[in-house]
Amino acid sequence: MISFDEAIERIRSTARPLGTETVTLECAGGRVLAAPVIACVDSPRLDVSAMDGYAVRAEDLCALPASLKMVGESFAGRAWQGVVETGSCVRIFTGAAVPRGADRVVIQEGVRREGDLAIIDEAPADEHYVRRRGGDFKAGDILLPVGRVLDERAIVAAGAADLARVEVWRRPHLLVLATGDELAEPGTARDKPDSVPDSVSLGVAMLAERWGALPVGRKRLRDHLPSMEQVALAALERADLVVVTGGASVGETDFAKAMFQPAGLEAIFSRVAMRPGKPAWLGRVGERLVFGLPGNPSSALVTARLLLAPLIAGMVGRDTNSPLDWGPARLATALPACGARETFHRARLVDGEAEVLRFQESHAQKALADADVLVRQAANAPAIPAGGTVEVLQL
Repeated sequence: MISFDEAIERIRSTARPLGTETVTLECAGGRVLAAPVIACVDSPRLDVSAMDGYAVRAEDLCALPASLKMVGESFAGRAWQGVVETGSCVRIFTGAAVPRGADRVVIQEGVRREGDLAIIDEAPADEHYVRRRGGDFKAGDILLPVGRVLDERAIVAAGAADLARVEVWRRPHLLVLATGDELAEPGTARDKPDSVPDSVSLGVAMLAERWGALPVGRKRLRDHLPSMEQVALAALERADLVVVTGGASVGETDFAKAMFQPAGLEAIFSRVAMRPGKPAWLGRVGERLVFGLPGNPSSALVTARLLLAPLIAGMVGRDTNSPLDWGPARLATALPACGARETFHRARLVDGEAEVLRFQESHAQKALADADVLVRQAANAPAIPAGGTVEVLQL
């Protein structure tokens, strides 16, 4: 059995991107760049106006009041093509190209109109209200580096670079196998007194998708090894990462690892000294990875958040540490001394303090929904009083 930190180190050395693909910007949200975004154009493309007003020659404002003849209008996307001569001006709108000859914009609040004359009575502000060509970036500039997650701000930059498509790391295809004779599809368990709804595979698939995986299916398996072996082989052909829930203990029907043995399963780690999550395991079959989670819902989701999320992050080109953004918080409720396994308590933040939930059982599902953070307590750590500082992680 290895420590939680050792498990993370093995995940870090295992998780590798699976290759790249090119996608449209519309489909790139949340993806991770595999090649930098390089600007194809200047931004702005031309000198443009930052305000609605009048494009003028600064020399015409040396003597005030100045009466300038308006000779045209310049709109964004429909520029005036003439030249601003001495004694003239052009009505201009935000984003419109500043016409040749003009070198500043006087905002409309500083101008009064008399027919075709624009009259400027007082000296305008020092601001010229001209956005210079390339003032934001120039063609050839690197706007986004490799490894950048394409959030909405990055998508704006990529679009501004005049790119329709970007190169990103491929999302790992993920398949969830939920083991256990007792499992039933949600909505049908009420008709079978000895069954329980399969809530775990739904939550695991959603968590995996949140961190970048592409779920391609969920399947429930009866505890029958020959049929499980067939399903395991089919899953490995279909997915880059197979996640198995349950069946990882030492019972007579715990076949989570055994069903992959005919395919040549090689263990990366088998058990982790953490609570919850002790049965967690990770293995490899050729280029495919197989990750085992506990079968109980709270244990499975907490373990997936702590171990599966970093694994997926590394596979999609992100830093494996990015899902483990621990931060300090004050403890609202005292914690007793910790045992030999590092413990991750379900808690919720209330007015900035971590309130550990009383019901910490591995099968808890309502309490899991009530929690929004995990509180980390090191193995063999002494009791922590209320008001003490702890590390917390958003669920």
